[in-house]
Amino acid sequence: MQKEVALNVFGEPLIPCSFDPLTGFFRDGCCKTNEEDVGSHLVCAVVTKEFLQFSLEKGNDLITPRPEYQFPGLVAGDQWCLCISRWVEAVNAQCAPLIKLESTHINALKIVPLDTLKEYSSEV
Repeated sequence: MQKEVALNVFGEPLIPCSFDPLTGFFRDGCCKTNEEDVGSHLVCAVVTKEFLQFSLEKGNDLITPRPEYQFPGLVAGDQWCLCISRWVEAVNAQCAPLIKLESTHINALKIVPLDTLKEYSSEV
């Protein structure tokens, strides 16, 4: 039985987001998802200090290291798989981080149009 290949927003194989820090719902470096991923960790973001503070204020502390979860804590410039809903909140609050489109899961297109995602592309 062939394993299903996860796709990015371009319909191509998903490129890993980050191995250091190790990200993804499955902690495999990729923004893959399945029905267990209730947060839909689909967006590969290049986090900023402003976004990390925004997330903290929303109750999701991505700054403080949590060794018990093998979580080093994030700093500006780290790449991390974000929940699509939090990223959309950040867009609306005008503090959304740039994203790596080739590492953002195709399911993000169910929530956000490709043109909008492209506006936040980290690739110049």
